[in-house]
Amino acid sequence: MRKSLVAGNWKMNKTIAETRDLIFKMIAPLREITGVEQVICPPFMSLMAASALLEGSGIGLGAQNMHWEEKGAFTGETSPMMVKELCGYVILGHSERRAYFNETDQVVNRKVLSAQAAGLTAIVCVGETLEQYESKLTMDVVSSQTSNSLKGVSAEYAPRLIVAYEPVWAIGTGKASNGTEANAVVKEVIRPALAKLFGEETAQAVRVLYGGSVTAANAAEFFNQPEIDGALVGGASMKVEEFVAIAKAAAN
Repeated sequence: MRKSLVAGNWKMNKTIAETRDLIFKMIAPLREITGVEQVICPPFMSLMAASALLEGSGIGLGAQNMHWEEKGAFTGETSPMMVKELCGYVILGHSERRAYFNETDQVVNRKVLSAQAAGLTAIVCVGETLEQYESKLTMDVVSSQTSNSLKGVSAEYAPRLIVAYEPVWAIGTGKASNGTEANAVVKEVIRPALAKLFGEETAQAVRVLYGGSVTAANAAEFFNQPEIDGALVGGASMKVEEFVAIAKAAAN
């Protein structure tokens, strides 16, 4: 059985003070929820403050990105070793990184392999744009992203990593996919791509999340699908009642 997971991606929001305040309000109700893994991914500047608050809570902490090198002359970047000091998780290949910072599948792959080497749990994002979706290229795009982003990952590490299917046209737009459609992409595209890389048994062990305008109102629609194991949540993860409700829906 794959354990459900709900991760909150705060993106470039919340100061250190605001992070402390939000986690302080969120931590108690989240700790009451069992049966679902919970991860919070605030901005880099807030990771140390978040780590101190979450210590011993059972709630995971993740970074939103990292460089693939352990150290070096990469001004402004953060290495896997730096992330590992505070976090157990790292989001890689988010569509905003791909679109705004020109991250290719090959760049994402280097980061995934570095996360593997560092012992971090990678949350690897894949998903098609609106133009690709309307051109009926979802299968080709998502299959290629999954295969190329995870190339060279070991079969031993594979069950630990997490894939997040995030149709780009649904991220931050308020226009979510629907459960049936998202489930079909996971079943017919992502898991077959994983099976080619790692074998069918391992492919079935990898958790696949849905992301893209997930809210408390629509979360159950996705979590009721057999191939969807949780959610990577954006804006709703910064609203205490919303994120707690989403975590409860995943637990149920």
